[in-house]
Amino acid sequence: MKAIPSKQDLQAAVDTVKPIVHRTAVLQSRMLNDISGADIYFKCENFQRMGAFKMRGAVNAIAQLTQAERAKGVVTHSSGNFAQAVSLAAAELGVPAYIVMPSSAPEVKKTAVLGYGGQVFISEPTLEAREAMASKIQTETGATFLHPSNDIPVILGQGTAAVELLEDHPDLEVLITPVGGGGLLAGTALAGHYFGSYCKVFAGEPMNVDDAYRSLRSGKIETNESTNTVADGLRTQLGDNNFPIIQELVTDIIRVEEEEIIAAMRLIWERMKIIIEPSCAVPFAAVLKEPQLFAGKKIGIVLSGGNVDLGNLPF
Repeated sequence: MKAIPSKQDLQAAVDTVKPIVHRTAVLQSRMLNDISGADIYFKCENFQRMGAFKMRGAVNAIAQLTQAERAKGVVTHSSGNFAQAVSLAAAELGVPAYIVMPSSAPEVKKTAVLGYGGQVFISEPTLEAREAMASKIQTETGATFLHPSNDIPVILGQGTAAVELLEDHPDLEVLITPVGGGGLLAGTALAGHYFGSYCKVFAGEPMNVDDAYRSLRSGKIETNESTNTVADGLRTQLGDNNFPIIQELVTDIIRVEEEEIIAAMRLIWERMKIIIEPSCAVPFAAVLKEPQLFAGKKIGIVLSGGNVDLGNLPF
C-alpha cells in the first residue's frame, strides 16, 4: 500500500498555486437546492484560467521541476483540458510545452492549446498511440512527462480547489466531483480528509464508463470496453497513485445515465446562467439521482470545467 500524501504536502500545493491560479467563486442556486433537496455550494472551476480545474495540477507539477528540467520542457498527452492547462502553466513559468493530442480532440481545444503557446503533435486517437508519441518526444527532447491525473504533484494541485471550498465553508458534510482519470477525486478526497470536519467524499461517474465504480468494488484498477459518453473528459481510467487514495478516502461512486448527465447540465445552464461542460454536470446528476442520500445535507460540488464545443451541445 502506497503512503498517501500528507496534510503538509497538500498545504504546500495550496501555497504553490495561489499566485498563479484564480481563487474561483462559490455559487448557490435556491432553485437547484429546492430541486435536489440539498444545500449545494458549487465551486466554479469553469471560471478557472483556461476554463478548468486542471490548471491547478499543471502549475503545481511544473513548479516542482529543477531549473535544468524546466529548460528541457514538459510533455503530456491529453484530448483537451490538461493540454490547455499544461500549455498555459508552462507559459507562465517559462517552460516549453509539447502536447500530444488525439486527432479526435475538438478543434476548439487544439486552437486553445496553440493560443497558450503549447506545441501540438497530433496522434491516432488511441491511448497506445498517444503514449508512444509522448514517449518519443520525451526521448528526443529530455522533457519531463506529466500525467494528466496520476502524478502526485498533479493530484495535490487538483485538491487545492476543494481546500479553498472548505476554507469558505468549513462545515460541508459532503464533497462530490466527477471521476475519470481520478486526479480531481483523489485530490478532493485528501482535502476532505485533512481540511474537512467529518466530510464524506463521493464521485459521479457515467454508467457507460464506470471503471472507477467497478475498481472500488473489485479492489483493482478496472478498464472500459467503450468510451461512449457525452462526458468526454471522463473517458480515462484510474492510476496506481490515485487509486489507493480513492480506495482509502472515498465513500462511494454513483453512476449516472447519459440522459441524466444532459438533464443536469441543462439545469445548471438554465438556472445558474453559467457554462459547464458535460463532465462537469456528472456530480450534480449523481445528487439528483440519489436524493435520499443527500437530503438536507450541506454539499460542495466541484464544477470541473466549462470548455464546451458550442457547435455541438447535447441539448
